[in-house]
Amino acid sequence: MNGFCVRIVPWDEHAGTLRAIRDRVFIEEQRVPENLERDPRDPSYVHALAETGAGEPIGTGRLLPGGKIGRMAVLPEWRSRRVGSALLEALISVARERGDREIVLDAQVSAEEFYRRQGFSSEGDVFMDAGIPHVRMRLAL
Repeated sequence: MNGFCVRIVPWDEHAGTLRAIRDRVFIEEQRVPENLERDPRDPSYVHALAETGAGEPIGTGRLLPGGKIGRMAVLPEWRSRRVGSALLEALISVARERGDREIVLDAQVSAEEFYRRQGFSSEGDVFMDAGIPHVRMRLAL
């Protein structure tokens, strides 16, 4: 497999691609109910898309107003290859540019160490979201 690139894309032009990645990771792999994964506010958020050098979609993430990152999803065959880090860096860059002072996210406990390596700190107790244990994490910008 070749390298990859990450770019910020508009939801209205890439909704099908972004949804396909999220469906595969969240609905198929993690068994999140479709009604919990779908968000009618997606068009108003900032979306990052990771693609192979051949233009195949391999990951996504989104940035909400107020500096909250969510829906980070990388296809299984591309995990542990810095795709998640690159998506996160792109979204943090947008947050910095627009003047956000911090990033907050609700990390799946299984991904907590990934976010710690990116400089995030955990806070509070573990909680359940869509049947998956999560922890709130924060990064000052």
